[in-house]
Amino acid sequence: MDTLCERVKSLREGSGLSQSGFAEKFNIPKSTLQDWEHDRRVPPVYVVEMMEKLINKSEIATPVSVDSPKTIELFAGAGGLALGVEKAGFNTIGLIEFDGDACDTLRKNRPEWNIIHDDIANISSLDLEEFFHIKKGELDLLSGGAPCQAFSYAGKRLGFEDTRGTLFHHYAIFLQKLQPKIFLFENVRGLLTHDGGKTYQTMLNVFEDAGYTIQKQVMNAWDYGVAQKRERLITIGIRNDLVNKLSFSFPLPHEYKPVLRDILNDVPDSPYIPYGEKKRKLFELVPPGGYWRDIDPKLAKDYMKSCWEMEGGRTGILRRLSLDEPSLAVLTSPSQKQTERCHPLEARPFTIRENARCQSFPDDWIFCGSTMSQYKQVGNAVPVNLAYEVATQIHKALEEYENGMDDRFYKEG
Repeated sequence: MDTLCERVKSLREGSGLSQSGFAEKFNIPKSTLQDWEHDRRVPPVYVVEMMEKLINKSEIATPVSVDSPKTIELFAGAGGLALGVEKAGFNTIGLIEFDGDACDTLRKNRPEWNIIHDDIANISSLDLEEFFHIKKGELDLLSGGAPCQAFSYAGKRLGFEDTRGTLFHHYAIFLQKLQPKIFLFENVRGLLTHDGGKTYQTMLNVFEDAGYTIQKQVMNAWDYGVAQKRERLITIGIRNDLVNKLSFSFPLPHEYKPVLRDILNDVPDSPYIPYGEKKRKLFELVPPGGYWRDIDPKLAKDYMKSCWEMEGGRTGILRRLSLDEPSLAVLTSPSQKQTERCHPLEARPFTIRENARCQSFPDDWIFCGSTMSQYKQVGNAVPVNLAYEVATQIHKALEEYENGMDDRFYKEG
């Protein structure tokens, strides 16, 4: 019987991927894969079984071509969602983003993408069919996630007119004008309860009025090959005329759930913003997996000041992560007093590339701008692997629909 190391090597060779490509596929360091293939380390049984399961399902990313289903993304940021969607086999024909550094990041990594650096309000007012050279109803996927903003509740219906003045309003305009087959709208889990649930309900009303049937699910990135606990509300809309012809199902959680130990090996060098001397010395006292309760109360009280009197566990203060757990949700800043993310082995925040690993970005995805801008771009991104899993299911649904159309054509012919 083949050893675990031989099984990994056989899987990799059979996939047709290079070591770099195979390592990226399963979000493991290339050096770890090399150790496994050369019998220097033994991979966990459940990891090998997970790889075999995925390879047998032929879940290697679909090559992108001009004939691939077309997508436009709004509020693209640094490309986490777009990269996952591309990896699933979509042809990206347009991305809109307001932040200049994020646009530079997109251009640096994908010069062939049509990146539009502008206020979405300026674009939504145009003839979108002419602007993107696509007819109404032909676009396969519209994706993106507008920042959560409260609406005016002047109307009884709570619909499109109530969203004016918000960024979501422009997402809705794109949806109404282009009428894609499917849309993907992602946001924070808190949108469900924002303003007592009224904000999200208004969005659902707008989606339904635009002619879409909705499916929604809160998804934790940790369940989908991301070494991070990060929950996102994923809303999928299928155009009403396709509801009985196109079937979408949310992806099932993976059995293998990575932890920091799996991704913090051989991370490329990148900048970080160090703690001040006082905070650094305090973090040297906090054990991996610990927080303020694990040090001298006098020192903790002096550091926490008014937070000391607050109720609740305050477990995010002086929080140091452990190699044997996933990262907590990656933030847009290297250090925030009530939501710290200290490195497990060193008294410092995570570097840009370490945060990017936690977000399942590949190591060759380059971020532009200042260090703080890069932290923000990484922290705001949708985890690539999560985006890929959802987009793969969308691609599958569209492919089955198109194949069904071909079958009907030949039968009728």
